[in-house]
Amino acid sequence: MKKKSIKNKEETNWEEKVVQVKRVTKVVKGGKKLSFRAILVIGNEKGQIGVGIGKAGDVIGAVRKGVADAKKHTINIPLTKYNSIPHTIYGISGAAKVILKPSATGSGVIAGGSTRIVLELAGIKNILAKQLGSNNILNNARAVLNALKNLRTFQKTANDRDIKPEHLYK
Repeated sequence: MKKKSIKNKEETNWEEKVVQVKRVTKVVKGGKKLSFRAILVIGNEKGQIGVGIGKAGDVIGAVRKGVADAKKHTINIPLTKYNSIPHTIYGISGAAKVILKPSATGSGVIAGGSTRIVLELAGIKNILAKQLGSNNILNNARAVLNALKNLRTFQKTANDRDIKPEHLYK
């Protein structure tokens, strides 16, 4: 799992990690055509994260396309002051299901596989995660992205209900 630091036009430092590179084949009239599929995660460790895939005839081209795809699909997530998430949430992508729970300060990222990579690059330091249903790397990464996209803050919930945030604490 390669880590690179790249600069975006907004002058934020994005880190990219290659989660998986697979050699895939397509059967055509003349035989088998080889190409590569790369799954990448980019994040700035400040609450922005993206997952992308790229396919090309060589690995470098697939990685380049994966970075471009990940930049198109970036999301912002709300972090608490303890670098965790505000509440427990579920995420789904295909058959992959992920449960994310906020954890105590100092507990670290308790997760495995592509879930761990996505959470670390998002800047989350204290979280407990469990993958359910599928071991597919891409679907698990997208399930985490789905869960993080659906996170809500107290302020946003209060605004949606047209009440003051103090009423949520009672």
